[in-house]
Amino acid sequence: MLFMNAKEDRYVKMTTTPVPKLITQLAVPTIISMLVTGIYNTADTFFVSKIPENPTQATAAVGIVFPMMAIIQAIGFFYGHGSGNYLSRMLGAGEKEKASDMASTGFVMAVLTGLIVAFIGNENIDWIARFLASEDVSATTLQMTREYGCIILIGAPFMMAQFVINNQLRFQGSAMYAMVGLLSGAIINMALDPLLILVMSMGVRGAAVATVSGQIASFLILLVGSRKGENIRMHLRNVHINGYYTVQIINGGLPSLFRQGLAAISTTLLNRAAGLWGGEEAIAGMTITTRVFMLMSCALIGFGQGYQPVCSFNYGAGLTGRVKEGYWFCVKWGTIFLSAIGVVCFVFAPQVISIFRDDPPVVAIGTVALRCQACVLPLSGFIVISNMMLQSIGKGVKATITASARNGLCFIPMILILPTIFGLTGVEISQTVADVLSLFISVPLALSEIRKWNEEIVPYEG
Repeated sequence: MLFMNAKEDRYVKMTTTPVPKLITQLAVPTIISMLVTGIYNTADTFFVSKIPENPTQATAAVGIVFPMMAIIQAIGFFYGHGSGNYLSRMLGAGEKEKASDMASTGFVMAVLTGLIVAFIGNENIDWIARFLASEDVSATTLQMTREYGCIILIGAPFMMAQFVINNQLRFQGSAMYAMVGLLSGAIINMALDPLLILVMSMGVRGAAVATVSGQIASFLILLVGSRKGENIRMHLRNVHINGYYTVQIINGGLPSLFRQGLAAISTTLLNRAAGLWGGEEAIAGMTITTRVFMLMSCALIGFGQGYQPVCSFNYGAGLTGRVKEGYWFCVKWGTIFLSAIGVVCFVFAPQVISIFRDDPPVVAIGTVALRCQACVLPLSGFIVISNMMLQSIGKGVKATITASARNGLCFIPMILILPTIFGLTGVEISQTVADVLSLFISVPLALSEIRKWNEEIVPYEG
């Protein structure tokens, strides 16, 4: 009886609370989570840049390993968004048993994949380091890349598993539990960074140990949180690694895999182009710019993640009017916020880059790139929210296209073409041009779906 009341309360909350209020309630914890995550993702770059010996090489090494981390995160988001989207739609449609099976199945598949990645990655770390690095990097940078990457790979199972639990909690409407888990790991990471990197003189190895320690802490806390309140419990007996659940995970998670995976490929190409046209200073400058842009985007992503459970749950319940209202609410306020942040970053770009590395060539390169990014930052409101909406309602093909646009369909051609025409300037403006092109892909696909809806309740066709 208590469970039925909790189930009914969840349904009433998700389908009757005014959309702006509901999104705001769910978004506040996720915005905090994303901002803290962005800060601690940036912490490694900040603290390794303060190493007394070879700070530019250390900053470059962390940037070189970032694509590998992005791939690990991509796989975690693949299972997390794939299982979470389906889980939320099933809860909205009243299919609790299917939701329970998916929660357990998605989690176990992510852990198994993480173990495989950790083993294969460490066995081939030399080849991975050479592949990710530009041919022009020094032996010192290459060695630091190996040291940092080796330890990061050990944390792959924990990183993937924590993303799965975090997203499953969010899609159930338990954003607070999700926030606490990520926040705890981030605090541990940021506390350990200066201790291990500077005090204990562990250098990039200390940065990697701090990161993995934070991921393990997040995983354990999220695992406990998943068994609290009305959240779905995961059990081995509910694991069904079969064609049906695999297809559902692919449909809901493929956009995330493409978005994050292509980000890894594009970052590798960016590092190679930067190294070719500007050396290690250019790699460091573009690494800092990329991390700052990620930090600027964190609030928008958190806002969008507050919308996703509202979107998927109400779409599952047939309330497409609420889905549409939430979309325009997020686009409007996301664009306003990013416009304000973009102005600040454009004006103070040199000061922002100098926080990480007070090296004139690095600052000069990073300033140009950051200002270019700041000019198109407001476009991310439409691009990101459109992708999240399409993914949350289960439109896998359209969501995959929009997810692939920014870091793949548009960026990869630009980073291959523009530097050959404009040299280092081409490297600095590639992402800016790609963002403009992405807008013309994402918005039409989102609007084509929205135009199909009306304000009436329609039966869910899962």
